[in-house]
Amino acid sequence: MMAHPAIATDRVAVITGAASGIGLAAAKRLAGLGMKVCLADLPGDALQRATAEVAELAGDEGRVLAVETDVSRREDVERLRERVYAAFGEASLLMNNAGTEGDGQIFGDPERWRAILDTNLWGVIHGVQVFAPAMIEQGRPCAIINTGSKQGITTPPGDTAYNISKAGVKVVTEALAHELRNIPDCRISAHLLVPGFVFTGFTKARGVTEKPAGAWEPEQVIDFLLPALERGDFYVLCPDNETTRETDEKRIRWAAEDIVRNRAPLSRWHPDYKDEFAKFLAE
Repeated sequence: MMAHPAIATDRVAVITGAASGIGLAAAKRLAGLGMKVCLADLPGDALQRATAEVAELAGDEGRVLAVETDVSRREDVERLRERVYAAFGEASLLMNNAGTEGDGQIFGDPERWRAILDTNLWGVIHGVQVFAPAMIEQGRPCAIINTGSKQGITTPPGDTAYNISKAGVKVVTEALAHELRNIPDCRISAHLLVPGFVFTGFTKARGVTEKPAGAWEPEQVIDFLLPALERGDFYVLCPDNETTRETDEKRIRWAAEDIVRNRAPLSRWHPDYKDEFAKFLAE
């Protein structure tokens, strides 16, 4: 199996949210594969440390670029593109990965809602709208990976703003894939990365200091992602140590059938459907 042609020696990866978690794991792996890497994240020590770690793997500081970026601000993303093209002349892989954790309940703080949507959804929209036209003009194989969430597909109750943001990322990425495949001679593929339970800064922010047994490490997500890119998968639906692919498929199917069968919304969590869902999952 051949690697995705966007991932090759001396080609350029741009990763938002690259100072930690899945973004940092991707930056390290791609640098190790010979790519030039731009790490984009909020200013701070975390970005500086991450850049130093990736530069060590790359073996040359000139192959690694750090750009302080708030993806919720379009002007920041435009400046990121300018810095990348000035330094490296292209972007072959764009990973719109920056995100903020949830806590946006339906009657929650409007400012928290705005922060979640601005980063998780608008950050991806900005990345796509700012980088994709330039990547199309390159005329070379490229890839755009947007980080979604299972919460954006099954939308469990209690974290509505986060669910909306990730559901929006799914819709944006699907639309992007459609648009790209209808542009003559376009050589860019789009992919929706859907991680499972991963031990990242989000987990640690909840006071969890040791990796839960059910969680994957960020590096495992990248291990799963790269072969999926090689196969040309659009939906990169990751399992973890507690949830299998089969279970994910059943949960997704059940959620979709709420509409088809005219059940109560979010029936998976409705007491009237508790036994039926348990039986469906066990079949």
